[in-house]
Amino acid sequence: MNLTKKYVCLLLPLLYGASVTETLAQTQSVVNSRLRLWYDKPATQWEETLPLGNGRLGITPDGGISKETVVLNDITLWSGAPQDANNYEAYKKLPEIRKLILEGKNDEAQKIVDKDFICTGKGSGGDNYGCFQMLGNLQLQYSYKGIAGAVQPVQYRRSLSLANAVANCTYTVNGVRYTREYFTSFGDDVAFIRLTADKPGQLNLTVSMDRPEKGITDVDGKTLLLYGQLENGINGRGMHYLANVNAQLTGGTLTTTGSTLVIKDANEVILYVGAKTNYKDAAYRQHLREIMAAATKKTYAAQLQTHIASYQKLFNRVSVSLEGSNADSLTTDQRLLGFRKQPATDKALPVLFFQFGRYLSISSTRVGLLPPNLQGLWANQVHTPWNGDYHLDVNVQMNHWALETANLSELNLPLADLVADMVPHGEKTAKAYYNTNGWVAHVITNIWQFTEPGESASWGISKAGSGWLCNNLWQHYLYTRDQQYLQKIYPVLKGSAEFYAGMLTEEPKTGWLVTSPASSPENAFYLPDGSGKHASICMGPTIDNQIVRELFNNVITASQVLGKDEAFRADLQTRLKRVPPAGQIGKDGRLMEWLEDYKETEPEHRHISHLYGLYPAPLITPESTPELAEACKKTLNARGDDGPSWSIAYKLLFWARLHDGNRAYQLFRELMKPTLKTDINYGAGGGVYPNLLSAGPPFQIDGNFGACAGIGEMLVQSHAGFIDLLPAVPDAWKGGGEVKGLKAEGNFTVSFSWKDGKITEYTITAPTPRKVKVRVNGTIQEITARKG
Repeated sequence: MNLTKKYVCLLLPLLYGASVTETLAQTQSVVNSRLRLWYDKPATQWEETLPLGNGRLGITPDGGISKETVVLNDITLWSGAPQDANNYEAYKKLPEIRKLILEGKNDEAQKIVDKDFICTGKGSGGDNYGCFQMLGNLQLQYSYKGIAGAVQPVQYRRSLSLANAVANCTYTVNGVRYTREYFTSFGDDVAFIRLTADKPGQLNLTVSMDRPEKGITDVDGKTLLLYGQLENGINGRGMHYLANVNAQLTGGTLTTTGSTLVIKDANEVILYVGAKTNYKDAAYRQHLREIMAAATKKTYAAQLQTHIASYQKLFNRVSVSLEGSNADSLTTDQRLLGFRKQPATDKALPVLFFQFGRYLSISSTRVGLLPPNLQGLWANQVHTPWNGDYHLDVNVQMNHWALETANLSELNLPLADLVADMVPHGEKTAKAYYNTNGWVAHVITNIWQFTEPGESASWGISKAGSGWLCNNLWQHYLYTRDQQYLQKIYPVLKGSAEFYAGMLTEEPKTGWLVTSPASSPENAFYLPDGSGKHASICMGPTIDNQIVRELFNNVITASQVLGKDEAFRADLQTRLKRVPPAGQIGKDGRLMEWLEDYKETEPEHRHISHLYGLYPAPLITPESTPELAEACKKTLNARGDDGPSWSIAYKLLFWARLHDGNRAYQLFRELMKPTLKTDINYGAGGGVYPNLLSAGPPFQIDGNFGACAGIGEMLVQSHAGFIDLLPAVPDAWKGGGEVKGLKAEGNFTVSFSWKDGKITEYTITAPTPRKVKVRVNGTIQEITARKG
C-alpha cells in the first residue's frame, strides 16, 4: 500500500480553497457540533437532567420553567469514617473451612464463613462504612412579568455540548427570549449559571439551597450558604461540607432573606456556585473563600474561554466518525427510540455514546482527587444505591477500562492513588483472615480504605478485588511505558502477589495451588451430591486462577524491568508452574467457572467472572488459545445478552475480544434500550435513561464506561502482541469511517480510515522511533512508528 500517494491524493483538492488546517478545523467543528444531547422540554425526573462536572464539582440542572432544581455534588462528600472491621481470630478457622471444602461439604463451610469469616459489625450496611452522598439542591424559583398563573413557554430547548462541556436552556415566555448557560469550570473550580433575557429587566427569581438531612441554610451578607456535618457511625461528627452561592447582577436589585437571595428586574444574572469538604483539607472554609474570590474577579467570558480550553485539551485528543445517517435532528430521547427500532437510520449514535463516555470520564475524576464511584460523581440522594461506593468485583475496574484506548490515560491515576491508600489496611486484613503477608481487598471499598470481607459469604468473601485492581494499574504502565510510574506502583503489585503466594493451598487431586476459601463473584452452584443444596464457597474459582496467573507474570516482568527482587521473582516463577491454567472446558463445552464442573444456580447470572482471562486479561485470545475462545463463546451464548447495563457492556467487550463485531454491536443495541425505571435490578432489563446515563437500573455509570471501552475495542486492540485495526467491526459500520487519536499498548497513537470494511490509510506514531506489528486487513506487518 503506497500511503504517501494516498495522502497526496487526499490533500491536493483541499489546497485550492481554504488551507488544510482550516479545512480540517472546519470538519472537526461540524463533527463536534453534532456531539450533543438535546431536548424540547424540561426534565421530569432526575434521570433526564444534564450531567456537568469538572472532576470534583458536579451539577445536574433540570431546566424547569417556574422552578428549576440543580442537584449539587462534590466527589469527596462521604459519610462514614475509617474503621477496623477485621476479625483477627478469623484465620484460626481456615483449616476447618478448607477441610470441609475438600470433603465436598461446601454448604457447611459456608456456614462457618458466614459466622466467623466476614467483617465485624454491619459492614457496608452500617453508618460507619458510609456512602457517597448528594451535596444538596440549588432551587431557582422564577417569576415572569404579566403572568400570574401557569407559565406556557414556546420554542423550548435544552442541550449539552460534549465538545465544550457547556449546557444551555432557551425558551420564550410572553414574547421574551430567556437563555441559561451552565458549566462546571475546569479553570477556577466553580460552577457557573448565567441567566439572560433579550429584553431588559425581565429576570426575577429567588435562589435557595436545601438538603434532605444534616443541612443548614443561611445568608452571610450577600452570600447564600449551605453547610453541615454528616454521620460517621461513631459519634455523629463526620465529614464537614460547605456550599456557597454568590450572584452578580447587571441591572436590577439583589436582596436577601434569612435563607434566600431575591433578584428583581435584572438584565443578566451570573450565579457562582462553590463547595468544599474537609476531606484531606482542614482549611476547607478558607480555601472555598479563596476560590470564590478568584472566580468573581474575572469576567464571565474569560471564565468560559478558560473552561472550554482546559476541557478540550483532553476531549479533543480523539475524534471518531462513521459514514451514514445522523438522526441529530431528533431530540435525544426520541433518537433513542428511533435507534431501538431502526439502528440503520442513525449511524452517529454509537459515536455520540462513545464520546459521551469520554466526556463523563473527564467530568467525573481529576488527577489528585478520587476516581469515579458507582455513580461517577452525580447523585441525587443522601443514601445512594449500594452506597455509591467502589465495588471491586468488576464495577470500579469497568469505570476505567476505556481510559487508555480513549487517550485519557492520566485519569487512571486517581484509582492508583486510591489503591495505594488501601494497602496498609489491606495488610491487616491479610493477616487477620489468612495469616499471610502482603495485602488483600475483597468486594467493596470506600474512601476510608475498607478491605475486609463483606457481611455475607454469598458475595463478600471473593478476594479477586485486589488482584483485579492490579490489572488496572498494570494497564496504565502497558500503555504509557512510564518507568517512574512502574516504580511507584511496584510495591502495590508486589504486595498483592505476596498475599496470593502466601495463601495458596494445594488441591490434592491435581497438585495445583489455588485460593481457598473463595468464590466466583456473586454466583452460586449446586452441590454435586444430588441433594439440591447450593453454595458459593469453593476453592480455586477460575477468576482467581486467572488473576493469580496474570498478576504473577506481571510482577515478574516488572521486577525484570526495574532490576530488583530477583529472589522473589524466582519464587513466583516456581509457584506459577503449579497455578491452574487460564481455563478448563466443561463437559458441555463451556469454560468452567469453578475448579469442579458445578452446575450454576442461575444459568443467566449477571456476572461472568470466569471470562476475566478473555477481558481484561490477555490470557485467552482467538489466536493463542482457540479452544478456550470457543468455550468462551458457548459460555456467553448460555448466559444470554440481557442483564443490568454493566453486564451487557461486559458481554459487548467479550464479543469484541472474540472478533465478532456483529454480536458486539447487538450487545450495544441491547444496552441502548430506553428506560425510566429506577428500581434496584439484578437481572434482565438494563438500558439507558433519556440523558444517556446507564440504567442498571438504577443509575450506575459503569455501563457508560464499559460500552465506551467496548466501542474502543471494536475499533482497535493491542493486547495480543500487535496493533489490530478494526478487529471487530460490525457490518453496520463497514461502509466507512475515520478514527483519530486512539491509543495502543506501548504508547502508540493510532489514526486510520476505512471504506467497505477495509483500511484505506493509517498512521501510527510514537514519542521515540519504535518497531511495532500491525494487523491491517488481516495481514500482520511490522513498521517503525515515529513522532509526528
